[in-house]
Amino acid sequence: MIQQAHAERAHALLGASKAEQWINCPPSARLQENIPDKRSEYADEGTAAHELSEIKLRRRLLPCNSKERKALDDKLEQFKANKFYGPEMENAVQEYVELVQERFMEAKARSIDAVLLLEERLDFTEWVPEGYGTGDVVLIADGVLEVIDLKYGKGVPVSAEGNPQIRLYALGAWWGYNYLYSINEVRMTIVQPRLDNVSTASLVLDDLLEWAESVVKPAAELAFAGKGDFKAGGHCRWCKVKGNCRARAEANMRALAHEFKDPALLSNEEIGPILFIAEQLKAWAKDVEDYAYGQALSGNCIPQWKLVEGRSNRVITDKGAAKAALEAAELEPEKYLKPQELLSIGELEKRIGKKEFNAMLGDLIIKPPGKPVLVPETDKRPELNSLEKDFENIDMEV
Repeated sequence: MIQQAHAERAHALLGASKAEQWINCPPSARLQENIPDKRSEYADEGTAAHELSEIKLRRRLLPCNSKERKALDDKLEQFKANKFYGPEMENAVQEYVELVQERFMEAKARSIDAVLLLEERLDFTEWVPEGYGTGDVVLIADGVLEVIDLKYGKGVPVSAEGNPQIRLYALGAWWGYNYLYSINEVRMTIVQPRLDNVSTASLVLDDLLEWAESVVKPAAELAFAGKGDFKAGGHCRWCKVKGNCRARAEANMRALAHEFKDPALLSNEEIGPILFIAEQLKAWAKDVEDYAYGQALSGNCIPQWKLVEGRSNRVITDKGAAKAALEAAELEPEKYLKPQELLSIGELEKRIGKKEFNAMLGDLIIKPPGKPVLVPETDKRPELNSLEKDFENIDMEV
């Protein structure tokens, strides 16, 4: 059953999804090996979206007889009982399915016998010991191989450029099918429908193989052996030991050792790099706090700290009974009932569906300018240059 295949899928020690970690910090793979994964609602929701997309893609793009079509239609109906299913997921997955169909049609235009593979197990053990992953979509046609990866979350946009996870999927797809097809170019696409983000990167095959030999293979050998140096960086974000990692703590403490030219005041030139350090330290501090909190909840003492009961707010245990009591007291409804009001735009889109929402209310929606925010120069948003013009319609807090 498709749902079981997704939910019960095993993960390799050096899987593609963790590649950024073990490539940059090889010994972290073995360090996390025996720490169980923490499933979250977000992860389960993503799994559900992948299940739905597979059903839809198989039904729409792969040849199937009447019996197979009936089975897929039944699975689709059964899936609608999934607690995560709703207009938002339906619309997001549909956007992804339509993009895959568009890319498949492009592939068939290049080669009538283009190949489409769904949820394909991809083996890249030639470069990574016991390395494998699952490619959502693999397309092969006339010298071009394309791997498409669905990311259902809406946290941060993910780029396909230089992305080690999708590169490993591409390596596995090439390794599995290069004996059947002559592949010269590899395309890698990441689709985040809830962020309206589609990112595609292309490499000539030789460049991908050079990356695999010079970067992946040596890092994988170290990681599999539990050797190499611990190294802190952006890859720490999803690490299971990020809250009590000594290498990360030492890196952040080194960041605090800043040499100041003037003991009284900092110059703007000094403030710039300190802002980067501050962001790094805030994330680290939050991870350390979360780790310590989890230890305390488990009964493991953190010296000089203790768990206490936090503040709480009063709650009504039975709102129906409370409403009935207020009605019986013959109070005016406006004294205890809120007036009806529209849900937020995000909630309306979620309940109605993005396309239907835009059709009904698109002309009534505006996006006013946001309050100024300070970001690194590498941010893609244009800089606000004229204080008077750019800020004239923005309420500034003093």
